[in-house]
Amino acid sequence: MSKKLIRFDWAIKRLLRDKANFVVLEGFLSELLFEDVKIKEILDSESNQETEKDKYNRVDILTQNAKNELIVIEIQNTYEIDYFHRMAYGASKALTENLALGASYVEIKKVISINIVYFDLGQGKDYIYRGKTNFEGLHQKDLLQLSNKQRKTFEKQNVSDIFPEYYIIKVNKFNDIATDTLDEWIYFLKNSEVKDNFKAKGLAEAKEAFDIMRLDKDQHYAYNRYLDSLHLKASEAFTLQMEAEDKVRQDEKHKNSIEIAKKLLKRGLSNIEIAEDTDLTIEQIEQLRHEKQ
Repeated sequence: MSKKLIRFDWAIKRLLRDKANFVVLEGFLSELLFEDVKIKEILDSESNQETEKDKYNRVDILTQNAKNELIVIEIQNTYEIDYFHRMAYGASKALTENLALGASYVEIKKVISINIVYFDLGQGKDYIYRGKTNFEGLHQKDLLQLSNKQRKTFEKQNVSDIFPEYYIIKVNKFNDIATDTLDEWIYFLKNSEVKDNFKAKGLAEAKEAFDIMRLDKDQHYAYNRYLDSLHLKASEAFTLQMEAEDKVRQDEKHKNSIEIAKKLLKRGLSNIEIAEDTDLTIEQIEQLRHEKQ
């Protein structure tokens, strides 16, 4: 019997920074990256500080794994048309903030940017996307490779291993049918539930750590405020959408009225007669009459 748990986006700010709960985050990352991930530490940077403006909408955390790679996890609840640009900025910022002053470029850490979004970002049929940087020859169509010396020096196999790597999880596109352990995590991200038959790494610990009943009074109050804010954001977005659609309908109706009025003017009808057949005012019809002349 599954039970409703704390949302992952709230927990990642409040609970998963505790070293005792690293196993939950490690489980998620291990399933997504298809490797055994161990978190070394949670890093602080300007990009993952909570502010009054973004704390209910944007959630991100910067971690460093045992391989000294930087992993940025960002969660976005509401639509942003320029979210791709923010992904590029966030990865670049993590990269530059964690290069020591005066260090050589070879010290740059690999950045893995994981973006969990609750809106339809871009156009695509899948719900999980991975992006890497490769260099393709314009003429030969071959991929640019590291030399043997570079591979030995950098301890990297491919050019793409140096550049930031991106993951996008479009939670709302998931159909709630879990066919593998990664899907089990996506199901949890979407529904805040862990089914009894789920076997994915970290979910058993999440089921324990994210039990709402374990929250103290202050945490419970903060969590309820967060849920209320999400409802408010969703309502605001819905209202803006309805207003935009209504404006389009009104504009289309007005455009049609003008076309009808122009035809009636050609037939010699009076301003009053045209006003009765359209939603135009006498002044608007008179303006059309002057433009016609």
